[in-house]
Amino acid sequence: MAAGMDLGPSRLIRLLQLGQTEKALRAQGMWQCVSCQTCSTRCPKSVDCAGVMDALRQLSVERGTDTPEQQRTVLFQKAFLRNIRRNGRLNELELIADFKISTFVHGRSLSFLLKDATLAPELMKRKKFHLVGEKARDRAVLARIFARCMDDSIL
Repeated sequence: MAAGMDLGPSRLIRLLQLGQTEKALRAQGMWQCVSCQTCSTRCPKSVDCAGVMDALRQLSVERGTDTPEQQRTVLFQKAFLRNIRRNGRLNELELIADFKISTFVHGRSLSFLLKDATLAPELMKRKKFHLVGEKARDRAVLARIFARCMDDSIL
């Protein structure tokens, strides 16, 4: 992933070390990061590069320096976490509905809202369109995980 970034993890970390936070916040690399943890695992200095990328994205959102496309990434992440918190496992149809509606409310883009609607018949034909998803059995464990990992204000 780092090969396709304008500034890879090591360069972003270096900018932060040099106090060039604004330059780091303008980089697209942090938004291309998929949090695979490869950079953190391979870092010879044991820096949590993926965690730094998450923190940079959060700082970008807080400062309002994120673009509309980057805001969609944040909206998707929030929809994904709400979905997991509610069900304990991914309900794809619910996730897409939540994401599309929140994106529409945020940006009023009707074309983005309806963009993937034509995929439903093909998914049904391939038996990949599930109206009802499964829920995790032990919801108390799930609630404890979210309580330990997240601040409720994020969702």
